[in-house]
Amino acid sequence: MTLYHAIIAATNFSDTANNAVTYAAGFAKATGTKLILFHSFSLSIHSANSRISSEGMQQELDQTSLRLERLGTEIATLFEIEVECFCNYSFLEDQLHNLIEDTNAQLVVMGMADRSLEQDLMGNATTAIIKNTNIPVLAVPANARFLNLKKILFAFDNESLSSIEKLSWFASIAELLKAEVEFFSVNEKVEELLLEQEKINSQEEQSYMEVKFVYKNIRSGAVINEIKKEIKNYNADILVMVPQKYGFWDSIVHISKTRIMASGLDIPLLSLPNF
Repeated sequence: MTLYHAIIAATNFSDTANNAVTYAAGFAKATGTKLILFHSFSLSIHSANSRISSEGMQQELDQTSLRLERLGTEIATLFEIEVECFCNYSFLEDQLHNLIEDTNAQLVVMGMADRSLEQDLMGNATTAIIKNTNIPVLAVPANARFLNLKKILFAFDNESLSSIEKLSWFASIAELLKAEVEFFSVNEKVEELLLEQEKINSQEEQSYMEVKFVYKNIRSGAVINEIKKEIKNYNADILVMVPQKYGFWDSIVHISKTRIMASGLDIPLLSLPNF
């Protein structure tokens, strides 16, 4: 079974981004999916300050495209997967959305730098993509490796599982990986979660989801800490969360749990959009 769609791995050639590319390649091989390497080209500070000519800018773009092609060839050979490369002079978010539409990609993979106070308050390129992209985004920390992905922790709050739009896509991924899934709620009763499982299993389109459901009820105001504890207790290989949309004033005083987790984990975070 394959996904029949592409995975986009965005890179700026940093160590963190290239590690995410390697992780994406392992993910693509495990799921039988084509990998698209994407680089949003921008001029170096030196070139921008020197008012580079159009010919010089094109030369830099060509050199960067060649660098991406070489990386793609290396990844394709190493992992024995199909790899395409796309490099363009553009804003990251704008071009990424166009590429998603053109390729019918089902997943974006990006690197996630270590957490900082600035990131908590303002976010970064990866958290911006998580917030504004309508397909799943996998944020990969610098030390994460795609080895034996067998345990997936799905943490959620104030959300009905059966209402999550990308749940069937997630279920197909779990099946391909033959992974066990633990659904972890911080504010729901176990009885309510069991009803959710029955609702999911009764849906014909999701009848193929052959994963294990483990429910735990944690009542705590320290949601982030409880999720981190459960990652260790469960020995999770990946964390799944569904970010919530907030209005303008709410966003000023509310820092997304997904954003905080994305920049403070040792394992990848898979963000499923629900809008």
